[in-house]
Amino acid sequence: MSEDSKKCTFTPESAYVEVAVEVFSLLADATRVRIILALRDGELSVNHLADIVDKSPTVVSQHLAKMRLGRLVQVRRQGTTAFYSLVDEHARTLVTEAVFQAQHALDDPKHHQNHP
Repeated sequence: MSEDSKKCTFTPESAYVEVAVEVFSLLADATRVRIILALRDGELSVNHLADIVDKSPTVVSQHLAKMRLGRLVQVRRQGTTAFYSLVDEHARTLVTEAVFQAQHALDDPKHHQNHP
């Protein structure tokens, strides 16, 4: 089954609603969205992530710690270096859809040109 063909079957009364709000809260930060985008293709060290998102390693580590508690990222240690990756594809999908929504709000959505 493709990602596009999945249908949400949760009701407004779902027990997952409150946890979903917590996930949105975690992602309601530009640095964290940039971190998710940077991690789309695989794991990166804190220092590499800091370079990509133009923040200090300390700031990036603080964001990653919160994202780890929220089960969005996971860590692998090699010596004194910590490498982070996404836990699964869901955070990547959420952020991608949010960026597409932002594109809709700001200009012509190129990702819909091949769709009726």
